[in-house]
Amino acid sequence: MMWLSWKLFLFLSLTGCLSEYSEAVPGLPTSYAAILRIKSGSSSLASFNSKTRPRLSSPSSGSISSSGWRGAAQHYHSPTNPYHFSEAFKHDESVDYGPVFVQEPDDVIFPTDSEEKKVSLNCQARGNPTPTYRWLRNGTEIDIGSDYRFSLIEGSLIINNPSEIKDSGQYQCLTTNMFGSILSREAVLQFAYLGNFSGRTRSAVSVREGQGVVLMCSPPLHSPGVMGEYEPKIEVHFPYTVTAARGSTVKMECFALGNPVPTISWRKVNGHNPSKARLRKSQAVLEIPNVQLEDAGVYECKAENSRGRNVFRGQLQVYTYPQWVEKLNDTQLDSGDRLQWECKATGKPRPTYHWLKNGVPLWPQTRIEMVNGALMIRSVNVSDAGMYQCLAENKYGTIYASAELKILASAPTFPPNQMKKTIIITKGQEVVIECKPQASPKPTITWKKGDKALRESKRITILPHGSLRIVNASKSDEGRYLCQGVNVFGSAEIIASLSVKEPTRIELTPKKIELTVGESIVLSCKALHDSTLDVTFYWTLNGQPIDFEKEGGHFESIKAQASSADLMIRNILLMHAGRYGCRVQTAADTVSDETELLVRGPPGPPGVVIVEEITDNTATLSWSPGADNHSPIFLYNLQARSPFSLGWQTVKTVPDVISGDMESAMAVELNPWVEYEFRVVATNKIGTGDPSAPSRVIRTNEAVPKTPPANVSGRSGRRHELVIAWEPVSEEFQSGEGFGYIVAFRPNGTRGWKEKMVTSSDASKFIYRDESVPPLTPFEVKVGVYNNKGDGPFSPIVVICSAEGEPTAAPIDVKATSLSVSEILVAWKHIKESLGRPQGFEIGYWKDMEQEEAAEKVKTEGNESSILLTGLEGNTLYHLTVRAYNAAGYGPPSTAVRAATKKSPPSQAPSNIMWIQDGSHVSLGWEPVRPLANESDVMGYKVLFRQEGQSNSQVIETQKTSAVVLLPDVGVYIIEVCAVSEGGDGTTSPQIRVPSFSGGKVTSAQSTLHVFSTSSSSVTLLLALMVPSTSW
Repeated sequence: MMWLSWKLFLFLSLTGCLSEYSEAVPGLPTSYAAILRIKSGSSSLASFNSKTRPRLSSPSSGSISSSGWRGAAQHYHSPTNPYHFSEAFKHDESVDYGPVFVQEPDDVIFPTDSEEKKVSLNCQARGNPTPTYRWLRNGTEIDIGSDYRFSLIEGSLIINNPSEIKDSGQYQCLTTNMFGSILSREAVLQFAYLGNFSGRTRSAVSVREGQGVVLMCSPPLHSPGVMGEYEPKIEVHFPYTVTAARGSTVKMECFALGNPVPTISWRKVNGHNPSKARLRKSQAVLEIPNVQLEDAGVYECKAENSRGRNVFRGQLQVYTYPQWVEKLNDTQLDSGDRLQWECKATGKPRPTYHWLKNGVPLWPQTRIEMVNGALMIRSVNVSDAGMYQCLAENKYGTIYASAELKILASAPTFPPNQMKKTIIITKGQEVVIECKPQASPKPTITWKKGDKALRESKRITILPHGSLRIVNASKSDEGRYLCQGVNVFGSAEIIASLSVKEPTRIELTPKKIELTVGESIVLSCKALHDSTLDVTFYWTLNGQPIDFEKEGGHFESIKAQASSADLMIRNILLMHAGRYGCRVQTAADTVSDETELLVRGPPGPPGVVIVEEITDNTATLSWSPGADNHSPIFLYNLQARSPFSLGWQTVKTVPDVISGDMESAMAVELNPWVEYEFRVVATNKIGTGDPSAPSRVIRTNEAVPKTPPANVSGRSGRRHELVIAWEPVSEEFQSGEGFGYIVAFRPNGTRGWKEKMVTSSDASKFIYRDESVPPLTPFEVKVGVYNNKGDGPFSPIVVICSAEGEPTAAPIDVKATSLSVSEILVAWKHIKESLGRPQGFEIGYWKDMEQEEAAEKVKTEGNESSILLTGLEGNTLYHLTVRAYNAAGYGPPSTAVRAATKKSPPSQAPSNIMWIQDGSHVSLGWEPVRPLANESDVMGYKVLFRQEGQSNSQVIETQKTSAVVLLPDVGVYIIEVCAVSEGGDGTTSPQIRVPSFSGGKVTSAQSTLHVFSTSSSSVTLLLALMVPSTSW
């Protein structure tokens, strides 16, 4: 039935199964023993046996896979690039050159049932001019224009609706430009198909468990298979001859029928199996990876079972594709020259060579020889120009190399730099007059002086390349010289005039100079030269040109006369010593002279300073002398630096004076247990030089401390305490580890000392407490030092009194008076007869609703007996205490007193202000201010006035709601009004700007009434209040 799925033959066994085998063996029937493909009856499946040309096929391993091609054309590529570009390939597009392949066509396998109905054969080449393309099929050129199915896109050939009958075959791309043609490798176009299985219905097969069974299958055409009887019979095996590329993986398979299932074994007949060989697919496949030439030989597979055995032998041949050893290069020759090209390639079998010219085979001729990859052409001419290709080929592949041959043919021409010119030299010099025409073939050169042919002599010779050489020139050599070049294509000539002058001489003075740093000198350079020549002067220092702009003004070039020049060197430094040169240049020659400048200066830095020996207070040092800069060193100074010094300091030494011939000395009076660096400074008659590099850091040895603490004194303390203070000894003078203090004291007039150890090196105070010691008892005190090395000296004895203690009595008569909404004045008295003299008083205050612990505190200093507290809250009750304090502590607080701050001043400003100005008098009136319940009562008013631009105001106080202000000076005045209360001044009214006039009597007619009102209903009342009296 057509809908049934068809299966290939299967050989089944309970003890094992056969290996998959999915590769077609060229020349043998395809085995389907391990292939299972299910396909519906309505579909078609095509298959073909690929027979790719050996030189372009993938590396063979005894079989070539044919799976995976369905649905698209397959391209098979050579494993190595068969074409190599010439090493002289030109990338400069401004230069013309022949075509060179960039891409060549590959083999194509086109499935007949492919959905894509076209084939593309790719070809691309470079060249200048741009190449054109043609295609050959089976050696015949394709007429692309005559068949609509063919099209050409940038060199690639496109075939639409390809046909196996019309289009299968071998294709080549031919590309051409003006320099010639080259031919690509061959590409094979093949068409693939696979026939359908038979639709015959199969009958059931019964088998007993444990037995083998053979299911017969008739495969599609192209690869019929045969199954044998039960004793071992090798039905499928690798070819008699297997060829493989070196480096590829080889797979050789043997498949045998038999019952019981045969066992397969492998061996190399003429040697041992390669150690890298592996057995796959139940030993049916011998796989040799990375196959090499030594792996070649005869291999045997043997199938055995209890019924017998069967053997097959085949030979493995390992080959290599051709590879270039020596390739061609583009060549350019003169007409008549000899060409010799040689291309060499390796490969197994050994490659043979063929030559193409412009894509057409090249054959030996009278002038052309071809031997083992070498091409020789004698006496080349223009007809030999073109593109040449060398083909190296063995049975497995072909590689191409190409190069361009250019033949030069031109009449002589001279470059512009050799055209007519004048040459100036001096007597006795050698001169070469160039004559190098460009021509092909090489021209014949002739010379004339004036109108006569030039005769060669010992002094005058024509060089092989055509130039003229004259040695030991004299005045007789002056004149006009003509050079002519001639070849078969024409001639050209150049003219040169030769002039011979007297040689230039130079004098540089002074010849040798010795100077001291900071001095100046002038070097003078004079030239004696041919009067017809101009001279130019150049100055050098140690062979390098002097850059006058970058030398900091030390150098100046002075041109005194046309034939002389001076070099001024100002404020000379050591770096300016050396060889000074003057170079004089004319059109004919260049001469130079030098003078030596020696500069004396302070010594250079001495060499490395080495600490030879170290003690607790000395260091023995050595050094190597530095450069004396041409003035002997007569003195060395030794300097030291420590973490405690201000930079480098000169140290005392033994000997006291270190003379210039010494290279060691001892630094003395160093501090013990201190890290030091040392350096040396040298001095000569010129001055003191730079110091040496510092020595390594080194620490002096430990010693008993020698420096006692300074400024031993007493400090305030609590009752029954003796407080002893001192300045700590600097680490610089502690002399070792474990540094501390010994505090010794005794009551004045007694004999024995009481000593206490203070182990902290940073300590500056010691407190001795004794309940039996009365206040202000005098003690003799001294403080000593110690470290791990022992005890050091004590400080001088001083007398210190014990502490008198903190104050014992509380202040009395404490009073608190409220002054304003935020101020309270606190006053008190102190009992002078009490112990513990106060250094000041502390006032604590807190609100009525708060705890005393939350009190804020303010301190006074000295004998103050009152303080004004500010920043308080208004209309608030405060509790206050006062207590004395000193360095020993605080005394008892006084009994708390109370005071309440005033209510806040009125927040309302005076309103509805009215004024009448009569000259310099201003009469004011306003409504009374009515305070709120939590505000202070109004006690009166303040009128503040000031001249515009000033900051200080004058004040008039009144208990009424009116006032008269006298404005004394001419100008504009600012007037404000505010209420006065116990809580302070209230909010001020808006500002009134009033102009003031002076001089003359102001009449009532000049008076003006002004109203500044916030309420219109108040105007009548104010007018009534301000009805003028007889004085108004």
